[in-house]
Amino acid sequence: MTEEKLSLSQSSQQISLNGSAAHTEEACAVAPAVGERNWKGPDAEARNAILEKAHSIAIVGASANPARASYFVATYLLQSTHYKVYFINPNAREILGHPVYRSLDSLPEVPDIVDVFRRSSAIDAIADEAARIGSPVLWIQLGIWDDHVAEHAESLGLEVVMDRCIKIEHARFHQGLHLFGFNTGVISSRKAR
Repeated sequence: MTEEKLSLSQSSQQISLNGSAAHTEEACAVAPAVGERNWKGPDAEARNAILEKAHSIAIVGASANPARASYFVATYLLQSTHYKVYFINPNAREILGHPVYRSLDSLPEVPDIVDVFRRSSAIDAIADEAARIGSPVLWIQLGIWDDHVAEHAESLGLEVVMDRCIKIEHARFHQGLHLFGFNTGVISSRKAR
């Protein structure tokens, strides 16, 4: 990595601290602020309706590694919900005793929700495949936000939920959410030790 020294005038042309320079307007026009979110997803009532209407969920990017979020979510969905859960991963054969499919179009039925555990750069292709097989909902997991991906999926006719954990949302709507996302089954006012 090379280090360049900038004169004060060069620095102020690139970074304006008071926001009054014309250079600031150019910078804002070129690149939006990091983390800016323009896409609006469904509200809580609409997310609950999606979950209530669904009977099957395909987890794309499912992992047999218990340390991965997809494994934890799959465990919850299998043990605590009525959903038929399908696993998609071209590199795995079995997860939690269930067969793993190579792609969405190899599933025995069209899933009501495609739950994605992949980086945002891979999601456009998953949205294309979900739309092609006729799945109505693309659910993008907590921690992933990409306006372009959401707009692309919506242009294909998919309903999109983004940056939301399906396990947390299901538990929230069914009174099973503990502070850390677990249902302990214990009701107490005592602080956990």
